[in-house]
Amino acid sequence: MNNNNLQIIVAGHICLDITPKFTTEKGVKINDLFIPGKLLNMDKVNISTGGPVSNTGIALQKMGVKTKLMGKVGNDFFGSGVISLLKENGNDEGMIVMDGEQTSYTVVIVPPGIDRIFLHNPGANNTFKASDLDYKYIANAKLFHFGYPPLMEGMFENDGEQLAEMFMRVKELGVTTSLDMSIPDRNSKSGKVNWEKVLENTLPHVDIFLPSYEEIMYMIDREKFEKMGGLSNPHDLLENFDSGLLSVLSDKLLSYGAKIVAIKCGEKGFYLRTAKKEQLLKIGITKPGDIKNWSSREIYEESYFVKDVASATGSGDSSIAGFLSSYINGLPIEKTIKMACAVGAQNVTMFDALSGIKDWEYTKDFIENNPPKNKLQLIQEMWMYIEAGNQWVGKNDVNFNKKLKR
Repeated sequence: MNNNNLQIIVAGHICLDITPKFTTEKGVKINDLFIPGKLLNMDKVNISTGGPVSNTGIALQKMGVKTKLMGKVGNDFFGSGVISLLKENGNDEGMIVMDGEQTSYTVVIVPPGIDRIFLHNPGANNTFKASDLDYKYIANAKLFHFGYPPLMEGMFENDGEQLAEMFMRVKELGVTTSLDMSIPDRNSKSGKVNWEKVLENTLPHVDIFLPSYEEIMYMIDREKFEKMGGLSNPHDLLENFDSGLLSVLSDKLLSYGAKIVAIKCGEKGFYLRTAKKEQLLKIGITKPGDIKNWSSREIYEESYFVKDVASATGSGDSSIAGFLSSYINGLPIEKTIKMACAVGAQNVTMFDALSGIKDWEYTKDFIENNPPKNKLQLIQEMWMYIEAGNQWVGKNDVNFNKKLKR
């Protein structure tokens, strides 16, 4: 692999996404669609790569970041499809192809006006181990990003032993590290894992941690997750969204060792909390462009308004691409969080995970024009609204009480 000027390696879960398009209109109830014995006439089907290796990695490329992908597929029909699609983007060289293993696939069910349903087989992702990575190659990167260990049995078994070992080895190379999660299936092995223990073992070696609100609630506060309706539908947690919990969650994650905690909150927005300067200085080779600007911060960015949402498939992965591309290019923290929301908004305009993603300059111009947002009213005792930047600043932010409230 050519590693000249390599910036980011994205590794972890990859699959083939099969997304049939429904012909029904919004307003149809899911119970009226899925009736045993009923035939549904469908529109065209979208076949694409899925998972963070593809979604975040290719979105980073589209944002102008030199990126290489590392994932694992089987030597089968679906595996050939994944490699072929990655080759179209010039990024198939880092893939591991294994005889005797099945390539992971996901059937994405997206009825109009109804949240997504995923029928997922983890396949070869389950056998992914720390030893599968090429650490000599990783040593040439500025940042290493890994995604979806809850969908990779080899990464979460034994309290995440392999996950922690992998991040420790990458961290020892001096490379900046980043981790994304996915929601565990509570009826699978992943759902029975002590995820808080996994985080305690892993986050000392993670610089940037980027879970979603639903994921981290499940992992850290299962009781509240259940009370807020997460068992019936994890995405319902956003209907009962409590911004006050973000500070509590990030306190714990910072105490485990993460230096930068970004919690994706779907259509509610994006939360960002950072450690003190002395902790940020321990980040790998790629530190924030302005350490002072990034130190002891707590910011909440409302999501951008999108009139016609096609699908949210891969929106979290896309927002991470917006975040990491901005971080690695040294943007201030206030613009980095806006870029994360902007790329997430681009994602939902299209049916698949990548077609809507624009380039770096387009996205920078987009946020400079202050497009409309989905407005929230956060708890006044804990948040202040900064009119100049159209952002909320939390009580843990170094600038709290220095600004006027809205």
